[in-house]
Amino acid sequence: MLTGGLFVAGVILLFAYVDPLGTEYQDGDAWGVVLVAAVTLPLILRRRLPLAVGLMTAGAMLAFTIWDYAVPTAVVVIVVAIYSAGVYASLPRSLVVTAAHIGSTIAYVVASSNRHPGHPDLDVPNAMVNVLVLVGAWGVGRAVGNRRRYTAELEDRARRLERAGEAEVRAAIAEERSRIARELHDVVAHHVSVMTVQAAGARRSMDRDPQRSVEALLSVEETGRAALAEMRRVVGVLRGPGDAERSDEAELSPQPGLNDLAGLAEQMRAAGLPVDVTIDGEREPIPLGVDLTAYRVIQEALTNTIKHAGPSTAQVHVSYHSAELRVTVADNGHGIASVLDGRRQGHGLLGMRERVALYGGSVAVGPRRGGGFEVRVRIPYDNSVV
Repeated sequence: MLTGGLFVAGVILLFAYVDPLGTEYQDGDAWGVVLVAAVTLPLILRRRLPLAVGLMTAGAMLAFTIWDYAVPTAVVVIVVAIYSAGVYASLPRSLVVTAAHIGSTIAYVVASSNRHPGHPDLDVPNAMVNVLVLVGAWGVGRAVGNRRRYTAELEDRARRLERAGEAEVRAAIAEERSRIARELHDVVAHHVSVMTVQAAGARRSMDRDPQRSVEALLSVEETGRAALAEMRRVVGVLRGPGDAERSDEAELSPQPGLNDLAGLAEQMRAAGLPVDVTIDGEREPIPLGVDLTAYRVIQEALTNTIKHAGPSTAQVHVSYHSAELRVTVADNGHGIASVLDGRRQGHGLLGMRERVALYGGSVAVGPRRGGGFEVRVRIPYDNSVV
């Protein structure tokens, strides 16, 4: 709107302007219209390209000086260009634009005073006033720009503080749930210990006192029901709020394992991560907990690859050994994960270590040579408990 108005006004005044003091300027023509367009139309991009627009308008003003066209709208164009540079450009660039326009203004005054001697608007005091106006426009622009940047920074800080507050609330809730779960776990462990003692007593008295054995078994049954109820409470505590709606379905679904790797790989491919799975060694029965832990480690590692590795591919290698399972998940990405060098561990990596540590295993994570990230896991297990 502003740019169009200045262009139209400049074209009209190019042909219709009459100096009150009778000063003769170059008659308006097609070349003058081109110069008016060169001065005004770049202002459309003043927010995106303030430096380029400022230098272009300054150059166009020099062209007006050379051909001696009347430019009554020049001061408005110059002020807008300098103000825009002050608001949207960096400090050095805004100073360059201001200096360019001050130079073009001084050149116009000097050239015009030689062509039109005695003109009261072309003396030194008026030139100084023009320079002060330009400097003032730059100062106002810098003040407005700094205010906008300060407001944007405050809004960004408020959003970050809000997110941090929400994260702290979630962390506090998770910590409290973990504490409750530990307490309920102790209750379940107590019930199981009582059941073990009662079952042992029932077995010893089975022959000599059947009635007492029956009573002990009834007590085992009651204690088992109590333990089951407490276990359900543990599961309820550890579930997230959104899991309640899926609780019935989850209770009917078996826990995943390494046999489900093909499905997991397909899910990751659908999400945009090409995954190649290789398995070495004879696939033998392993404890269900180890099977679940290996699956969760692979799932978490591939999820981290999608989040942090950038465009990449992933390789999953599962190796079966005697009483030991080894898993390697590697990618060739160049995202933020590849430069952390394992020093900052998110909740995912901590969760991996906690799971693997339950079975006395080890986890090694870090960047690969040539780029990418790698997770290496070793999980020992006892064949006798499979």
